[in-house]
Amino acid sequence: MARTRQSRRPPEGSGQRLALRLTDMAYEGQALGRLDGKVVFASYGIPGEEVVAEAREEHRQYTTAQVVEVRTPSPYRVEPRCPHFGTCGGCQLQHIAYPHQLELKRRVVGEQLRRIGKFVRPPVSPALPAPDPWHYRNHARFTVGREGRLGYAHWHTQRFVPIDHCYIAHPWINAAKITLDGVDRRLHQIALRYGTNTGSYIVHPPLPNVSDYSSGQPWYEESLFGVRFRVSAASFFQVHTAQAERLAALVRDRLSLRGTEFVVDAYAGVGTFAVLLAPFAARILAIEESAAAVRDAEANVEGLGNVRILEAKTETALEELKERPNAVILDPPRAGCEPQALQALVRLRPERIVYVSCDPATLARDLHILVMGGFRLEDVTPIDMFPQTYHVECVASLVLGTSGDLLLASTSPRRVELLGRLGVPYQAFVPPVEETREIGQEATQRAEENARRKAVAIASQAAMTTVGLDTLVVSGDGEVLGKPQDAAEARRMLQKLRGQGHTVVTGVAVARPGGAPVHSASLTSRVHMREYADREIEAYIATGDPMDKAGAYAVQDGSFHPAASVDGCYLNVVGLPLCLLDRLLRESGHPLSPTACPAEAPRCLYCAADRLSQG
Repeated sequence: MARTRQSRRPPEGSGQRLALRLTDMAYEGQALGRLDGKVVFASYGIPGEEVVAEAREEHRQYTTAQVVEVRTPSPYRVEPRCPHFGTCGGCQLQHIAYPHQLELKRRVVGEQLRRIGKFVRPPVSPALPAPDPWHYRNHARFTVGREGRLGYAHWHTQRFVPIDHCYIAHPWINAAKITLDGVDRRLHQIALRYGTNTGSYIVHPPLPNVSDYSSGQPWYEESLFGVRFRVSAASFFQVHTAQAERLAALVRDRLSLRGTEFVVDAYAGVGTFAVLLAPFAARILAIEESAAAVRDAEANVEGLGNVRILEAKTETALEELKERPNAVILDPPRAGCEPQALQALVRLRPERIVYVSCDPATLARDLHILVMGGFRLEDVTPIDMFPQTYHVECVASLVLGTSGDLLLASTSPRRVELLGRLGVPYQAFVPPVEETREIGQEATQRAEENARRKAVAIASQAAMTTVGLDTLVVSGDGEVLGKPQDAAEARRMLQKLRGQGHTVVTGVAVARPGGAPVHSASLTSRVHMREYADREIEAYIATGDPMDKAGAYAVQDGSFHPAASVDGCYLNVVGLPLCLLDRLLRESGHPLSPTACPAEAPRCLYCAADRLSQG
């Protein structure tokens, strides 16, 4: 097998060498592999590669490492443009072709929403690319070395790394850096900020004896869509001007303003969104706690009579707000929103929320709270504000839920698909409970109990009706077959069921918010399996499809086609008997409107569609 040396990344230290197959990308730009069941996070790898990585730090549950040799390179691997890549730490993804960087970032956002937010199928759109993934940063903070040279700190050792040219910094910043090299070796850092659309700049701290550049400016100016913004040295502004305009345009689009709304701009900074949205809203309240940013915002909104700046903590201002806003913009720091701010939004119930985030993990955490509080997540769009790095900005849009919204406590893709095709507004979450496998418990009792536990676990934290489900397969000799633990168990189950009849029991539970009584029941269907061959079993197991299904099969699978016949509700075997779900929702005061079985589902005596069509 050919071996490709990882360029520009010589081994450092004497860590153990690990042979890995990388399978996924983790947040912070590290590829993920496993060794002896333990997770390894490998810097400078790409999913799909076989590599040798040098271990750096051992932890109880994971190991951090750095790729030092690529044995089987990814087709997306490219030569890094910067000779300092892998040492300065400013970039983590220069070794990956830019279109694939975007796809990996989209996947990372989705994984954070699944793992932390517990969303089963998060609505993540493709990442919006930068017009130019190089030389975009309008803000750089350089470390000053012993000889006065400017550079960065090594990502792992923190030692000084002199930089000749930064390939993600704006050309003006690179030119200024050359001039300022060696100016004052007594300094610790020098910060440069540049207005890409204005030519205005800041050099901090004040530097004596520099004729080419003034320094110590209190602020600089940047322009978005032709509107100028004052930005103080202590205030935040987006580091990528072109993508900042795209971000603002997306926020405006997601708000769907008609010109009559009262809008709250929370964590408003220098008032960027408030100023740009002022022509499209009736009134805007911009909330910001940084005194420097507030002074900038006051200057930036001058002349706009429909914008008010409030200097306060966002959580305090929202808690004290008496008037219900039509729309809210959230643009918090990396740590996300304070719980009090989210609780205030649940109380205020704005029609629409647009959440701008630079951290997918805290975004996922906060979106979970908002959805449980009664909002529906419509979309999350990543915007690549930081090409060549692992950082990603996201714009999430939420609308206020209706009385007909459902929460589905299930990870089953087929259940999610079936409910979605009915046109019922819903969101699916991972139920935070383990399914019981108590020996000797009747299948109907176990299925119904599991369904109730799932529904109640989510309903206890939610403001919407929750549906829990659990499906069990009972073989002809009475063995209850749940989901297989591994391939061997899946094989045993499929062999046991082959050519035989068995029953399928699905428990359904409906839990309303506020501690209302839980309505639950179960439904049983009879299935007779065909005489499939051993080779068909092996091929089916190889797809991985049996592993998350009771009895290790999906009756609707078009390739394996395991069942010869079904007696009773077909969708009960799939795992979502709409007939029973409709009955329980009606009993709880939350009917489906109107429901219909999919065209491919054989009709049965209990079919909700048939019953509803008869009035």
